[in-house]
Amino acid sequence: MNKQGISVKTIVAIGIGAAVFVILGRFVVIPTGFPNTNIETSYAFLSLISVIFGPFAGLMIGLIGHAVKDFTTYGSAWWSWVICSGIIGFLYGWIGLKINLSSGQFSKKAMVYFNVAQVVANIVCWAIIAPFLDILIYSEPANKVFTQGMISAVLNIISVGIIGTLLIKAYAATQIKKGSLHKE
Repeated sequence: MNKQGISVKTIVAIGIGAAVFVILGRFVVIPTGFPNTNIETSYAFLSLISVIFGPFAGLMIGLIGHAVKDFTTYGSAWWSWVICSGIIGFLYGWIGLKINLSSGQFSKKAMVYFNVAQVVANIVCWAIIAPFLDILIYSEPANKVFTQGMISAVLNIISVGIIGTLLIKAYAATQIKKGSLHKE
């Protein structure tokens, strides 16, 4: 955010990003067999958009996208996980602050940094924060929510590690590399 507030570009990114998050979360998931725990492509997309537009956009896309997905799927939101979707979007954006995609490269070093950081972020968010919020808000049984949280953390790590990394690499390739344009 700048001194004047949120840019129009960021607001548009939040709106479009949340809509795509909802679509992916509703229609492009792979069930795991464990209740309410799926392989989610929406988090790979969230990692891309958060890296590009920053922590605030990631936070808002995660919050809005997950809340709308829950309301349109179940009729109400599961707020502990909605909050964690916002947190993980923020963390992906924060991780992205150290990655310079505008150079047109997503180097091996940047990939390693991104993936180590996203592993830590997913574990903290889904295996620790989400279960504690489930217990606090909904009085859910600890063994159930910690199992769900660990499964979700692992699945999101895999989704973001593979699909997210490929999306970020593809995006970086669309950027003009510094010094690649020459005046004739």
